[in-house]
Amino acid sequence: MKNPKYSSSNAGFKAYQVCDLFDISKATLFRWEREGVITEPARDWRNWRLYTRKNVDEIAKVIRARKAVV
Repeated sequence: MKNPKYSSSNAGFKAYQVCDLFDISKATLFRWEREGVITEPARDWRNWRLYTRKNVDEIAKVIRARKAVV
């Protein structure tokens, strides 16, 4: 992830960055959280989601697994 658009701050990646990175919608991302498919991310002072590198790796694993099934 050398593209500056996707560089994470010390706090983490924002939801739109994760969605852009994997070409998924926010609805999909949030549904995976609700259903327990991925770990719930940390929140900032505004209660906005902040995804860690671990969360991003977890999402990539889910996407790879789903593509392997199809």
